[in-house]
Amino acid sequence: MTALKSEFLKIMQERGFFYQCSDLEALDQKLCEGPQSAYIGFDATAKSLHIGNLTGIMMLYWFQQTGHKPITLMGGGTSKIGDPSFKDEQRKLMTDDQIEDNMDNIRRTCFTQFLHYGDGENDALMVNNNDWLDGLSYLSFLREYGAHFTINRMINFDSVKTRLERESPLSLLEFNYMVMQGYDFVELHKRYGTILQMGGSDQWGNIINGVELGRKAHQYNLFAYTAPLLTTPDGKKMGKTENGAVWLNPDMLSHYDYWQYWRNVDDAMVGTLLRRFTTLPIDEIERLETLEGQEINDAKKILADEATKMCRGEDAAKTAAETAQKVFVQGGAGGDLPTITYSKDDLEKGVPYLDAVCEAGLTASKGEARRIVKQGGAKVNDNAILDQAFAITYDLLTNDGHIKISTSKKKHALIKVA
Repeated sequence: MTALKSEFLKIMQERGFFYQCSDLEALDQKLCEGPQSAYIGFDATAKSLHIGNLTGIMMLYWFQQTGHKPITLMGGGTSKIGDPSFKDEQRKLMTDDQIEDNMDNIRRTCFTQFLHYGDGENDALMVNNNDWLDGLSYLSFLREYGAHFTINRMINFDSVKTRLERESPLSLLEFNYMVMQGYDFVELHKRYGTILQMGGSDQWGNIINGVELGRKAHQYNLFAYTAPLLTTPDGKKMGKTENGAVWLNPDMLSHYDYWQYWRNVDDAMVGTLLRRFTTLPIDEIERLETLEGQEINDAKKILADEATKMCRGEDAAKTAAETAQKVFVQGGAGGDLPTITYSKDDLEKGVPYLDAVCEAGLTASKGEARRIVKQGGAKVNDNAILDQAFAITYDLLTNDGHIKISTSKKKHALIKVA
């Protein structure tokens, strides 16, 4: 790789964020000329982003830290269509109210820990692409921009090719997603002088469309930059567990569970994740990733502390670490464990263990819960449960006012009385 001059691209390279760039040398030079504007798009398909979105958020974080202006583009318009990338079927369409509610939650819970918003030269800006997409005249848009998109090229993008190879239906609605995303880049350049769109490597086709559209339609000099997707050693996308996504929103995933996700990553991933999702100095990360045996657990705890601090704040990281200490070392039940509530009447009648662990999110199904009981992993108040019909009753309430349920040494929740 060419020796880089801009501070931002140097950080991207040393922290493992580089996969592909449309013109790396020209972008490097542009970033050395003074503050620039870059964006990443986020669709509002849920009330929270998840850690699969963290790579993009951290790229924007470093962009701002090196003196530039990051834009978080909310896909209020494109969320009405849905990105077809590597999916087997069309997303369910959402109402305007659902999209707006999701965007409000994401604004409130997922960005402000990482980015500083305001009116300054390098303060972050949040924009909704529905502001321009909703008012487009279809015929006028086609006349001005339609000729710059060729079907021949678009069907060769990996995201589309995958659907076609699987013989999965790809609607005209979804096919228009990449056209709309390409137009977003042009519109952001018109409004804010934005020169760079970033994203994961699976978004390359969508991003390069905007670069090409800007060049062909307006002679804009725009840039595309992507980071490698993170996968586990067995090839799965990071950010998913058997119980679903690892949400950034604390209303959807407790601080403790968020901390535990990072604490339990594969040993081989520690160095990569420290580079991507913490701000620790590189020389310290290089020291930590050489640890072996039991010492690697010290590096994982640092990863969990630092990653949780970035997303949830220092108090949340401290509370989660203390809960983990109490649960695993002292054998108790920390206050940050996931909690479910039953009435006294329900507990006096008896709540099936299988129902409780499913409701607490410790298992994805009763079938999984039954297997855990059969394999000896089920516990109530740290006592083994061997009967699949076991019911949790009011008399199991401890002096601390809760009942602790477990499905393994690392997965616990509390039952409290309403």
